[in-house]
Amino acid sequence: MRRWVLAVPLFLFLGVVVFLLYPALYKDPSELPSALIDKPFPEFSLRDVQSDRIITRADLLGKPALVNIWGTWCVACRVEHPVLNKLAQQGVVIYGVNYKDINADALKWLKEFHNPYQLNIRDDEGSLGLNLGVYGAPETFLIDSKGIIRHKFVGVVDETVWREKLAGLYQGLVDEARQ
Repeated sequence: MRRWVLAVPLFLFLGVVVFLLYPALYKDPSELPSALIDKPFPEFSLRDVQSDRIITRADLLGKPALVNIWGTWCVACRVEHPVLNKLAQQGVVIYGVNYKDINADALKWLKEFHNPYQLNIRDDEGSLGLNLGVYGAPETFLIDSKGIIRHKFVGVVDETVWREKLAGLYQGLVDEARQ
């Protein structure tokens, strides 16, 4: 009888652990919740990676776009970059946010690996990333033509992710903008 009394707390503890962790086993880690969905892209005023031009939220308006958070320090960004180049060649509008990086490194990266970004925002201090709730890089936001955030994807945008998760959402925003 004494062993049973000792086992009850252990079984209760294991039951609570299973109850709390079970739902997490079936969640997609790339689908982190964002309080910014259906809200305007945050206001900002930051320099362009390749010039001293100031870019603001107003520069992002007019076309649906992917806003890709990237950095030269990010190994996964290197994996994702060829796919972004391919998407840009196909006409997908992509804006970059070079997050907490050294600008000279970013310039070297873009020269070596090509530049898929129509605009490339220099977020040296991470202030825009903070306002976007960025956990790290890469992260990609889909914005509509009015600059409203419609979706957030955390992780590498590879061809499968583009085809199965993002292409339809992007095309829907493009179609909506044409109406």
